Amino acid sequence: MPKLNKLQIIEKLSERLNDLRIGKEVAARDLRALLTDEQVAVLDAAWAEQQVLRQSKRARTKEEEQALGWRSKREIQIEVLEQVVRQADDQMLEVLDELQEKTEIRQARIFLESYSKARAAGKSEAVARTLANNDLTRAGLRRADGKVVGHYNQRDRAVWELENKLRERQKAEMSAEELEQIELLEAHDRAWANKLKKQK
Repeated sequence: MPKLNKLQIIEKLSERLNDLRIGKEVAARDLRALLTDEQVAVLDAAWAEQQVLRQSKRARTKEEEQALGWRSKREIQIEVLEQVVRQADDQMLEVLDELQEKTEIRQARIFLESYSKARAAGKSEAVARTLANNDLTRAGLRRADGKVVGHYNQRDRAVWELENKLRERQKAEMSAEELEQIELLEAHDRAWANKLKKQK
């Protein structure tokens, strides 16, 4: 099974937190697999503290339990996960930057390895570039030549159609000023694309 990156871990932690909040059962091993050693230690320490509290102070009713500060394992898990997700949200920009850097490094490594092999095999520069770009496409990375190559299936087309409908609905609800800003942005994008075409 492939290792999860930090962004995927954050998403999974948020899902587990929502599951706990709505009362769904979440296995302890599922939580521990997503948490760091320090976070697991915080979780264990909070539960150990509760066990000591329960042994030292007995309660007969729910009201007494609340007054004494008793909390269930689920409440402790929710509290710790909320803290972890909050910290992760605060660090989201750094996580995204790190993932982008890793992707760019991987992209450069694949391109250069493929290009070097093709040149060593006696291929021309153009053919070597094409082969290297094909390897990037196979790896699911952006091509160095800027071409967009993809395998579009029925689901992709349905998603794009839905996105277009949502954009049209949003445009219909916009004020005149917002529409003017969008037109200016689209005109700028067209001018920029034309400038890039002329440079090639």
